[in-house]
Amino acid sequence: MIGVPTGTLIWLVAGFTDLRKGFDSLSALVQTALKENPYSGQIFVFRGRRGDKIKILWDSQDGGLCLFYKRLRSGKFVWPRAESGAVCLSAAQLSMLLEGIDWRAPKRTALAPQDPDRPQPTRAV
Repeated sequence: MIGVPTGTLIWLVAGFTDLRKGFDSLSALVQTALKENPYSGQIFVFRGRRGDKIKILWDSQDGGLCLFYKRLRSGKFVWPRAESGAVCLSAAQLSMLLEGIDWRAPKRTALAPQDPDRPQPTRAV
């Protein structure tokens, strides 16, 4: 994934979006439904009806508007239940979303068992 600049707001648009929409239609949706400027450098994430596809609209502030598209091979993207509005995410939560991890309640995985031949760290007292 392309690195998100520090301080960039990431908006997960609630509800479903017709993903046949392109740059202009999604920009208009950001302006009318969210009352935000699509050219502000913020990131706007849209989900399709079935939940296995998303589009990301982002003005990279270098003179170009970017549109990213991702389709999962299996499973669905985790999305808020709200029908309208948006949810603000952190860059870490966006990464989890794109990996298919439930960003609302991430769970720690169990640590791998330690290698018995590996010397264990000791603390000087």
